[in-house]
Amino acid sequence: MEFIDYYKILGLDKTAGTEQIKKAYRKLARQYHPDLNPNDKEANKKCQQINDANEVLSDPEKRKKYDQYGQNWQQAEAYEKAKQQQQTAGAAGRGGYGGSEAFGEDFSSGDFSDFFTSMFGGSSRGGGSQVKFRGQDYNAELQISLREACATHQRVFTINEKNIRITIPAGIANAQTIKLKGHGGPGVNGGPAGDLYITFSIAEDPVFKRLENDLYATVELDLYTAVLGGEKTIDTMDSKVKLKVKPETQNGTKTRLKGKGFPVYKKEGEYGDLIITWQIKIPVNLTEKQKALFRELSQS
Repeated sequence: MEFIDYYKILGLDKTAGTEQIKKAYRKLARQYHPDLNPNDKEANKKCQQINDANEVLSDPEKRKKYDQYGQNWQQAEAYEKAKQQQQTAGAAGRGGYGGSEAFGEDFSSGDFSDFFTSMFGGSSRGGGSQVKFRGQDYNAELQISLREACATHQRVFTINEKNIRITIPAGIANAQTIKLKGHGGPGVNGGPAGDLYITFSIAEDPVFKRLENDLYATVELDLYTAVLGGEKTIDTMDSKVKLKVKPETQNGTKTRLKGKGFPVYKKEGEYGDLIITWQIKIPVNLTEKQKALFRELSQS
């Protein structure tokens, strides 16, 4: 497996602090984001590497393993378990066991064998059964817009040079994590593959604010309609709705639209509400006649 230098990916050295890592990640994530580089496979691959690097280096425990074991950091947990087994076997009586032979008949394939051999020394072959290890779990962040999260849709992204297509259910929440079983790192010696955990990052929308399943929006209303009443067409997340405005509507008045909010996660046909806050717009550039009318009203 080709070794990827996460520090190099983020343009940092090994002494970089938490804030430096965060700053470098945000800058590069914006630069190589798939939405800004459509149909660019290299940018997509680079973005995934940036996410992987941040996921490891921003986590103190994972960074410690990465710094200690280098390209074999994902096998660190397996190594520690195997080391304990070796020590236990040695303490129970050292007859028939030596070096890495305590782990069974075959750790001799690929990088994993080299890793254990370098750690324990000696031969990687011996008697007994193979020790199976579950593959490493992977973590990834997927950025979507609020409007994308409002509808069930499919998204393809790349993990370790493999394209994975997932269906994102409508109503997914920000920071919500889903698990894709068996899409993590491969197992060792026939062990099961790890899982892939995807955490969703939902960008803020310029119009709507989400609170659980309800949506909030501020809509401008001209002074004349606010005073006299009338109708106002507003945008919902997926359509337009014409609302009746009561006469003498005050600034900051709220109107609730039942069932026009965000879809409820995995509950088809259920929606939150849309709450509109009216913001009265004061007219500008009035004529002298209009000003006179306002003066007359103020004195009545």
